[in-house]
Amino acid sequence: MEKIKEIIVKNIMSSDVVSVSPESGVVEAFEALLKNKISCLPVVNQNNETIGIVTTTDIGYNLIIDEYTLETTIADVMTKNVVTIQEDESAVDALKKMDLHGDGREIINQLPVINSENKLVGILSDGDILRAISKLC
Repeated sequence: MEKIKEIIVKNIMSSDVVSVSPESGVVEAFEALLKNKISCLPVVNQNNETIGIVTTTDIGYNLIIDEYTLETTIADVMTKNVVTIQEDESAVDALKKMDLHGDGREIINQLPVINSENKLVGILSDGDILRAISKLC
C-alpha cells in the first residue's frame, strides 16, 4: 500500500483533455465524446476552471428519449458538483474520491485534475490508476 501512496496524479493522468464550454450544445458535446472515444467532458469556463462535467451515458440516454432540443446547452444538463483532484495528490487520494460515498454504492470513473490555481490540467481515470498499480507488481 505504501508504494501506491507514492504514485502522484500528475505522473499518471492524461494531460490531453477534451473539454467543453457551458454554452456548447448537447449534440455538439455528444459528437465530441464519440469522436474522441471518451466517456466524459469536463465543463470549463473562460478561465479554464472546471465548473461541471457531462458523461456519454447522461447525454446519450437523454438524446435517445428526446429529452433535449437542439437549443439545449451543456449548462442546462451538466453536473455542477464536480469531484476533482489536485495534480499533486496521490493515487490513494484519487481512489478515495472515486468511491464517492465510501461504500462502493457510487463509483466515479474519471476525475478532472486541477492545479493550485484551480485550472484544468488533466483527467485521471480508474484505468490510469490500474495501469500504474500493475507496474508496481
